[in-house]
Parts: sequence; structure tokens; C-alpha cells
Amino acid sequence: MSDDLRALESWAGALLAKLQPAQRRAINHKVAIDLRRSQAQRIKSQQAPDGAAYVARKKRKELRGKCGRIKRQKAEMFSKIRTTRYLKVKATGDLIEVGFVSRVARVARVHQFGESDRVPPHGSAYEYPVRRLLGFSETDEILIRQSLLKNLSENPLF
Repeated sequence: MSDDLRALESWAGALLAKLQPAQRRAINHKVAIDLRRSQAQRIKSQQAPDGAAYVARKKRKELRGKCGRIKRQKAEMFSKIRTTRYLKVKATGDLIEVGFVSRVARVARVHQFGESDRVPPHGSAYEYPVRRLLGFSETDEILIRQSLLKNLSENPLF
């Protein structure tokens, strides 16, 4: 896949080289927003970039027996982490970045690489399974191409 990314980079680089720096930055920002939206939708569907489902959460022990049991809706993993408040974009004339910020970046890193972390701040350590939150898939490469072409066609220079 890295060869495909290099081919995409050289193809897009030739098109973007004809633009002014401010135009490049504006187009890169629009492409980054489209990519962020794609990543957030994939996180919502609980899938890794390769299409595999995330490892399910560990089952919680029921605090109460069947009598008086509290019924809850099934909560999604990473429901807040995928919002624009935490999943940020950075676009300049030369690069596009999509990533997490603040303390959420630490939580995302633990899940992305399957690291060990303390469940409550001073509690026991837990080895989290690998859940790839961010990454490129073939559909993301197609999305980048389409978004780039759409935004270039809207540019009056072309």
C-alpha cells in the first residue's frame, strides 16, 4: 500500500504544484475534512482500516441480579473520540494531518497500538487489545483522489 500512497503523492503533487500556496492550503484543508469524516464514520462502524471488526469490549460484571436489573442501551466504543472536538485536521500547503488532540490522544494511542494502561487512574493495569483507529484503506485513497479532483475543478485556475 505504501507504493500506492507514493503514486498518489506524486500525482497530486504535480497538480498542486501549479497552485498558489494559499490555494493549496485551502484545497488540502477541504481534502483533510473529507478524510476526517471518512475516518469518523469508520470508527463509528467499529472497523479497522482493513475492514476487520474491532475486538469487543470486555464484559462487565453485573452489579445486580436479575431482580431489579438496570437495562442499558449498548454503548458504542469511541463515541466521543470521533467528534471534531478531538479528531482534528491540520493542513498546510505541503501536508495533511488527521489526528487526536489533548488527553484523548493518549487514549487513542493505547487502543491503536494495544498498550497497557490503568483503568481508573490509580487502579489495576489492563492490556488493551489492538484497535486500529486511524489508518489508510483503499477507499480512503479513492476518497482523497475524488476530493482532490472535485476541489481542483472548483478552482478557477483550472
